[in-house]
Amino acid sequence: MADAEHEGERRSRLRQYQVQLLERMQAAQATGAAAARELGVLIGARHCLLDLTQVGEIVPFQSATAVPLTQPWYLGLANVRGNLVGVIDLGAYLAAESADSSGSHSPAHPAAHLLEHGPAHTPEHVGDAVPAVTETRLLTFAACIKLPCALVASRVLGLRRLSDMQPAGTGTAAPAWCAERYVDTDGQSWTRLDLARLAREPRFLHVGP
Repeated sequence: MADAEHEGERRSRLRQYQVQLLERMQAAQATGAAAARELGVLIGARHCLLDLTQVGEIVPFQSATAVPLTQPWYLGLANVRGNLVGVIDLGAYLAAESADSSGSHSPAHPAAHLLEHGPAHTPEHVGDAVPAVTETRLLTFAACIKLPCALVASRVLGLRRLSDMQPAGTGTAAPAWCAERYVDTDGQSWTRLDLARLAREPRFLHVGP
């Protein structure tokens, strides 16, 4: 009984946090402050930054309906507030790209983590690679990108300021849309994702085999 009550309280706090975060995102977007803020998320076990102007909604994870004859990284279609969006496993997408570049034809592992060519620094929250289901979220692309798509995020970490971080150069082995690196005051490495640029990649738009 106590365990059930504890789980209920934890879920309630998580929902409250998500509501507060959404309100802060909407306020930042409405006031034009979004350009100075980034949304911090975990994708796999990697700390990533997303431009607020490129993020649409954050919704609880839901299973996608599989679509036949599609790439392993394309998990299928999900209904997000009445709109069908394609659900993407970004880690598997990059793993498949890496395999194509190296000439390997082995299938991408669905649990592959994002940015295998990122910094050698090991995330201190490596245990978050297998998050609680209640913390997994779908992040939809903003309407301005004009692509009905959502990424799977292991966890939403809240808003971050690039001005509080130090640039760490670019990842030469990474695609341009995920090449920017930053380090925060705690020494944590972050990778900034450009969703608009990702949405223009021919391979990303081609979900068929």
